[in-house]
Amino acid sequence: MDGSETGPDLAGIAFRDRWKDLPLADFFNITKQTMPVANPAGLTDREYMDVIAFILNRNAYAVGEKELSAHISAIEKVLFTDPAGRAPLSLGLENSDDEEMVEWLHHRGDPGSMNYSALDLINQSNVSNLKVAWQWTSENFGPSPWPNLQTTPLMANGILYATAGLRRAVVAIDAITGETLWMYRLDEGERGENAPRKGPGRGVAYQTINGQETIYVISPGYRLIALDAADGRPIESFGENGVVDLKSNIGQDLDYIESRIGSSSPPIVVNGVIIVGSAFPSGGAPPTKEMPLGSVTGYDAATGELVWIFNTIPQAGEYGNETWQNDSWKYTGNAGVWTPMSADPELGFVYLPVEAPTGDFYGGHRLGDNLFGQSLVCLDAKTGERVWHFQTIHHPLWDYDLPAPPLLLNIKVDGVEIPAVAQITKQGFTFVFDRRNGKPVWPIDERPVAKSTIPGEISSPTQPFPSLPELFEPQGVTKDNLNNLTPEIYEEALRIASGYTMGSIYTPPSLITKGNKGTLVAPGSVGGANWQGAVADPDTGLMYISSTASAVAYGMVNDPDRSNMRYVKSGASLKGPFGLPLLRPPWGRITAIDLNTGKIKWVIANGDTPLDIQAHEKLKGITLPRTGHDDRAGLLVTKSLLFAGEGSGLYTNSGRGGTKFRAHDKLTGEIVTEIDLGLRQTGVPMTYAIQGQQYIVLAAGAPNHSGELIALTVEKSD
Repeated sequence: MDGSETGPDLAGIAFRDRWKDLPLADFFNITKQTMPVANPAGLTDREYMDVIAFILNRNAYAVGEKELSAHISAIEKVLFTDPAGRAPLSLGLENSDDEEMVEWLHHRGDPGSMNYSALDLINQSNVSNLKVAWQWTSENFGPSPWPNLQTTPLMANGILYATAGLRRAVVAIDAITGETLWMYRLDEGERGENAPRKGPGRGVAYQTINGQETIYVISPGYRLIALDAADGRPIESFGENGVVDLKSNIGQDLDYIESRIGSSSPPIVVNGVIIVGSAFPSGGAPPTKEMPLGSVTGYDAATGELVWIFNTIPQAGEYGNETWQNDSWKYTGNAGVWTPMSADPELGFVYLPVEAPTGDFYGGHRLGDNLFGQSLVCLDAKTGERVWHFQTIHHPLWDYDLPAPPLLLNIKVDGVEIPAVAQITKQGFTFVFDRRNGKPVWPIDERPVAKSTIPGEISSPTQPFPSLPELFEPQGVTKDNLNNLTPEIYEEALRIASGYTMGSIYTPPSLITKGNKGTLVAPGSVGGANWQGAVADPDTGLMYISSTASAVAYGMVNDPDRSNMRYVKSGASLKGPFGLPLLRPPWGRITAIDLNTGKIKWVIANGDTPLDIQAHEKLKGITLPRTGHDDRAGLLVTKSLLFAGEGSGLYTNSGRGGTKFRAHDKLTGEIVTEIDLGLRQTGVPMTYAIQGQQYIVLAAGAPNHSGELIALTVEKSD
């Protein structure tokens, strides 16, 4: 292929229409004859079975691993014993009927992180009957309540697998009743207490390896654990009695108890390799400029043996090392991958959203562009070798980490099919590439940006601006986007803002002086978009993003008592006019972008106006628009609906956040129905079907209330 051609669709309507009436034997044969492109028939039959299982799961066919194994065994018997090669079997690829099971085997539904399901048992005609089927509480998982339960469960063979509590216990839950089936907990003592990412984390990974159904989890103390999915017992043949110590495998001399490196995201398993990222404490004021490096590592999924290390800060002789001036690569750390990753198993690639190097707002100790800080990096999953990369911020200064796994889906741009990867950002940009080679789908321009005025800092003179897709969040802080709900409120917002440096996107942080409190930045370091990320519909090419509009202040100070860095971020918070947000509404939104055109299809506020703002004394008699909340909805898209909950505002700047869970028309954004959960949504929803019934499960919580998993369903009609 020359890069402009693609093979037949492997997901979506075209695929299902082509194969719905044909035998599985035919699909097996064509897959074997044509894949991999460079080596047809080059895999074992077992490996082809795994490829077919992935394709069917991505298209929501109710064919699990065990069922597919039986099908393939029958096909092989006929293919290898019948001279005519006929397969007189009733194995047509039918979409799941009312009694079949549709699983959820990956953190975001599929390795490409679309958070999409073709299930339609809950649809526009019956979603108004959505009700709670069961609730599972994490109340006894830990010494104290953990309200901010961010886990997204997986579902395999009728069992949900999730994480809970301070020590990140792994739990198995009956998918129909919500009954706890087993739990696993590792008490890491002081090492766990020092972890930078305590608590439940965001979930687990699931994979069948050599017939063994396995659950993988990263502990708060940075250990990789493999559990038998049947009973939760560690798999003795993996690592040392089921455990691999990740701190001993990243090529650094670390104190196993004191070093603050960990991860709150699940690993990802790609073609037999488990890939692990890392996370660190907040980087606004690191105690030292010398920090551990957030290397990404790959492990054999069966044995736990280290396969490869990829250094996100290139070491001597490695590609990109020259982007670190004055040998700053020798001591600079961070640059971890704290968010989940995405993968294309057919290509054999994994995609890494890399964070900033030390520190988040001052780079005077690490001059240069600083690869691979705040870059999307594509690796060969088998070897860990870099395939391509794109740096979204040169010489990072704004804590604009890539906050969520990129979306992998096929789009059609100007009539050309493109296997794409779309990476959203905190700052409201979306970068879209051909996921095979990193070629931008639309031009990305290098534009001049403001220069830093901080001593010792040399900010990048330009930054990349994608021409498309359109911005999903306004950028910068100027007089034109301050809160203007009334003239009095606007005047107060002007007064507050006048004490700061204002400007367009990428205006650098500034020193706090008598006449300057710092630089006003929007979106701020929590976004815009954040870990809740985006979802996508493979049939339409629509991407849905939840984001917020909030300004923050980046004021830098010299404080030797806090850090050996020359400058660190001040802890002073930004106050809005009369306790209201500094910027004009909407303060939270959901945006639909057509990735075939790069254009916004619709935008809605992500919720009603917060009650305390409706009752604000300065807004008496004012008719307010629907403003939304300063929280980011966890999204789920299905065959006919987009689901979005309020409440990730449990830990936003204001503490505001609603308790509604809504179903939207995914083509218009119109609210179809809503249900009050009584709790705030805290995790990204998932869905599955079992015994002819579809369930939607999401994590929820409230201050001083242990997080829960809530299962929603619509009862089957008689």
